[in-house]
Amino acid sequence: MDRGRERLRSLWAPGRRLLGVEHAIMGGAMTWVSERNLVAAISNAGGFGVLACGAMTPELLAAEIEGTKALTDRPFGVNLITMHPDLDALIDVCAELGVGHVVLAGGLPTIAAIRRIKERDARALAFAPALAFARRLVRTGVDGVIVEGMEAGGHIGPVSTGVLAQEILPSLDGAPVFVAGGIGRGEAIASYLRMGAAGVQLGTRFVCAAESVAHPRFKRAFLRASARDAQPSVQFDPRFPVIPVRALVNDATHAFVEKQREVVRRHDDGDLDRKAAQLEIEHFWAGALRRAVVDGDIEHGSLMAGQSVGMVTCEQPIAEIVAELVDRAAEALSGRD
Repeated sequence: MDRGRERLRSLWAPGRRLLGVEHAIMGGAMTWVSERNLVAAISNAGGFGVLACGAMTPELLAAEIEGTKALTDRPFGVNLITMHPDLDALIDVCAELGVGHVVLAGGLPTIAAIRRIKERDARALAFAPALAFARRLVRTGVDGVIVEGMEAGGHIGPVSTGVLAQEILPSLDGAPVFVAGGIGRGEAIASYLRMGAAGVQLGTRFVCAAESVAHPRFKRAFLRASARDAQPSVQFDPRFPVIPVRALVNDATHAFVEKQREVVRRHDDGDLDRKAAQLEIEHFWAGALRRAVVDGDIEHGSLMAGQSVGMVTCEQPIAEIVAELVDRAAEALSGRD
């Protein structure tokens, strides 16, 4: 095991240096879940917690950062959505409160956003859905790249983690790469590190942590679920595109399909124009994640989960989860040349 731990430290050394942590394990930014308690616990366990800003105002984000700093003196990051109307102000809040890493998500970030982060002495990380985008991010100055496959929970792309890793890891120079999507065990971490990853990002695996504030019913839904229960949302009519979201199938999943069918019929009958119909479809999920995570409405809320949900089998402290991941990764590396 000592040999395996030495190899593990060597393989993810670039990720550890970038994040300033003991273990190059990032926590996925999950709205309503990745708040101060979970983020601080991940960082205190030697990983790298990431706050999910989501639709927060600058004032709310400042309070959440301060709350996290009261729980940990270790590095953590903030995930910002590139389309947020107050993105510049949110970046400034992170700088003013000494957040050293900003993760940009929800679309390819602008050069101006990356420059604003770096001019404030912080590191910028961003998601790349393909090799060409990863190379573009490196050219524009990002300090780290995250590649996330369709096995992940929440909004997903069309390509699997394994394929993205094979495409990007051997071919990208200039920035450490973190792999995300469907990772639930240390053996998988070891595999991606061997391929050239500098670290990993996990979200679903941490939802049922003891420190997670997710509603008990939300956690129970995860504990009961298998990988095949986490399905992408269905698009009923290509004229009205739906961004795929992976979540556990529930009553709301079926109601969403029926809602699309009804809206399309009303559009075709002339009762709704194209824009109004699209808005009705998009508004279906408004507040649905909060209903599930905070209120515990697991029938009508959104149960966003990655396919690794089947590996979530009990409620554990974060420290145990991280230690288990690290131990299994080291063990998997101990017998390799």
